[in-house]
Amino acid sequence: MDAPTLRLACDAVIIGGGPAGLMAAERLAQAGHGVHVFDAMPSVGRKFLLAGKGGLNLTHSEPFDAFAARFGARRAQIEPLLAAFGPNHLRDWAAGLGVDTFVGTSGRVFPAEMKAAPLLRAWLARLRAQGVVFHMRSRWLGWGEGGALRFATPAGESSVTARATVLALGGASWPQLGSDAAWVPLLAHQGVETVPLAAANCGFDVPRVDAPVGETRRAFFLELIGRGPAPAVGWTPFFAARYAGQPFKSVALAFTDSQGRHFARRGEFVATATGVEGSLIYAVSSLLRDEITAHGHATFHLDLLPDHTPERVLAEVRHPRGARSLTSHLKGRLGLDGIKAAILYEQLGREGMADALALAQAIKSLPITAIAPRPVQEAISTAGGVAFCALDAHLMLRALPGVFCAGEMLDWEAPTGGYLLTACFATGSAAGDGAVRWLGYR
Repeated sequence: MDAPTLRLACDAVIIGGGPAGLMAAERLAQAGHGVHVFDAMPSVGRKFLLAGKGGLNLTHSEPFDAFAARFGARRAQIEPLLAAFGPNHLRDWAAGLGVDTFVGTSGRVFPAEMKAAPLLRAWLARLRAQGVVFHMRSRWLGWGEGGALRFATPAGESSVTARATVLALGGASWPQLGSDAAWVPLLAHQGVETVPLAAANCGFDVPRVDAPVGETRRAFFLELIGRGPAPAVGWTPFFAARYAGQPFKSVALAFTDSQGRHFARRGEFVATATGVEGSLIYAVSSLLRDEITAHGHATFHLDLLPDHTPERVLAEVRHPRGARSLTSHLKGRLGLDGIKAAILYEQLGREGMADALALAQAIKSLPITAIAPRPVQEAISTAGGVAFCALDAHLMLRALPGVFCAGEMLDWEAPTGGYLLTACFATGSAAGDGAVRWLGYR
């Protein structure tokens, strides 16, 4: 192995240049400490910039109690961090960088320019003015002799000693932007407890239904009990070729898992070649994922016409259609066409479509079975990570005094809508403050 080309000693090292890491760096720099930020990528904030491509959803304006409830099983751990740095703090912080924010019609909060780049540029300028030093293309390799941090750089290996370290390395989603979960074995080697990473805010695959119904069900349930091959995945070639990428608009989704947890919401989602994804699917993804983990499949129900009563739908389906085709009849009487009509044919087949009662029931409650989340690398975010029991109240690792963790590498998850970013900022602020406290004691 080549000898280290750089030996550096400093107050604080931040590993990871996303929002959590940069916020930790800011808290430490504001306290007067020398801070060095290391990141494996050529520039910082890459996933942050990607999140802002369609308009940066920075946070959400809903009441604090409702906001905190979005973190589900990890509410108890995340809520105190949000109380210290939550949605209103985040908006004030952005204003301090000269970035005004506004509340959209859905309650989501956006920068006035709807972009992430101006905010990131202003933030980096302020951090550099505070003395923060950035080291790009520096991939963390773990700890070396004497607890020194090891980094692989284009010039060779670097050795860095720090009085405090903040790890903000992300989860496993979007590895091409830097979050590749390479830190998991490094922490496990140090005795740090972690929860396996899993896809969150993700799409799902559905089983193929173009085989005869009996054979499809037989293959599906044999797979579930481990006696046969996995069922084929995805829609029929006809449906996938014509409708993959098209949205289901103005629909309602309902799902109740085996533990009795219920989800019901109106919204939109998109058909993919192998299943479903999009905002409405992301909102229920944690329940679907957990149900699939427990039972091998999860079936939700889709209301294609949530503004119509079941009685009206049945009456319109049964209305005499004369010489018109069923497709024309559904479009004329119910405005049901395009992907909504296609999914009915996909799931019911022509025989099922000919049964007026079955068709009307399917329009109001169409069962869609998901059999697998999409790979974690495709997910918007991840669940799992460093277990909170491995951390103290200041997000310091109990097994590694002076080492703190922040951001998506912690074991929490939240839906899209500003919750993910807010929690990354909040955990970064908490870890930074924890490191300041540690350095003060030292």
